[in-house]
Amino acid sequence: MGSAGHLSLVLLLAFLLGLHHSSGFWIVNVVFPPPAKPKVPSNSTPPIIIVPGNLGNRLEAKIDKPSLVHWLCYKKTEKWFPLWIDLNMFIPIGVDCWIDNIRLAYNRTTRRSSNSPGVQVRVPGFGQTYSIEYLDYNRLAGYFYTMVEHLVNVGYIRNETVRGAPYDWRVAPNENAEYLAKLQNLVEEMYNQYQEPVYLLGHSMGCHYVLYFLNQQPQAWKDKYIRGFISLGAPWGGAVKVLRVLASGVNDGLSMISNLKIREEQRMVTTNAWMLPVEGIWPSDHVFISTPNFNYTTKDYQRFFKDIDNEEGWYMLEDTKNLTSDLHPPGVEVWCMYGMGLPTAVTNIYDEVFPNGDPVDFVYADGDGTVDTFSMSLCKRWVEKQEKPVHITEFRGLFHLDMVFHEKVLNQIQDILEGKSDTPTEVDVRTDTEYRRSGV
Repeated sequence: MGSAGHLSLVLLLAFLLGLHHSSGFWIVNVVFPPPAKPKVPSNSTPPIIIVPGNLGNRLEAKIDKPSLVHWLCYKKTEKWFPLWIDLNMFIPIGVDCWIDNIRLAYNRTTRRSSNSPGVQVRVPGFGQTYSIEYLDYNRLAGYFYTMVEHLVNVGYIRNETVRGAPYDWRVAPNENAEYLAKLQNLVEEMYNQYQEPVYLLGHSMGCHYVLYFLNQQPQAWKDKYIRGFISLGAPWGGAVKVLRVLASGVNDGLSMISNLKIREEQRMVTTNAWMLPVEGIWPSDHVFISTPNFNYTTKDYQRFFKDIDNEEGWYMLEDTKNLTSDLHPPGVEVWCMYGMGLPTAVTNIYDEVFPNGDPVDFVYADGDGTVDTFSMSLCKRWVEKQEKPVHITEFRGLFHLDMVFHEKVLNQIQDILEGKSDTPTEVDVRTDTEYRRSGV
């Protein structure tokens, strides 16, 4: 490795170590992810497809730009290069180059998003697992590695019986028809190959993508091709933290990037508008953003976007708010799993510098440190609304991002795949206690 490569590795390590103990909107919180423990191989390995959450897979870019935001930025590249994770975002000038490469341009007339002028973006590794196991080429930023390795230890084969379905997480599914078609083809391909219906597993926002996908399919198709839907930490009613992200930005402790600077990128993706708390689900008087001049509820989104000088966000919300907000049942057997028992902000309190300063205080409720329990538990509504069973497991003391590698979760996923539907209703990860009760 040359000096430039060594410097890049040092920067990446510094970034990851800075994020490791932050509770984050960012998906990267695992430095050197824990290895999966050895398991006795199972004879039951029904095919499974993993759909990652927001920021949960690699993106690559190639550029030939008409203009630059800074003379130090690259104007043209001959080869595809990493866009997420891109080391340029960790240096003062480089973050401007990165934002200009990864940003979306939103057209109010066509109601469509496009890449920055002169930038091509692609999602590497569809149907494979490498781009969701690690988000960087140095294999330091681990995401689904531990889960995939666990599955391999019990008899699964990477890129065969367990496969990944990465996507452009900057855009909501109404602008991602090609991905949805590829996902359908992948399901049918695996079904035809193994002559077994397929499990779909999603994490966080990926669960919304899975729900949207299933809601587009005829019931006969789902009955034939889908064995079940495993949902991990889904913000079914939206995520309160997104309001803070859009208002003042969230760098999750990454001091080399200011909140206001990262806010530029965070406001340009349509998926943030899609993940806002859902009007009609949350109490109409619940205040998400409190300022000296106004308290914002779900009824005040248009004013909110105007007051933060991001009116395009209002149009993005209008485009995406009905995609999954009605929580129409998926029509397949569901295992809904999420963390709880941790203080989670449900109101952000600002002083007079809003929106160009951080919140000065918060109101907390129960949750997983990122998403509140109220939002994640809305899958309970499906129990009475679909014929297929709905199983709920609450993991007390488990953080949002820990869902993808905690041993208790991995063991339960293995039980599900092996046909053991008698899952616990609550697991206390701090005491290793499991509870089973009648009802939901």
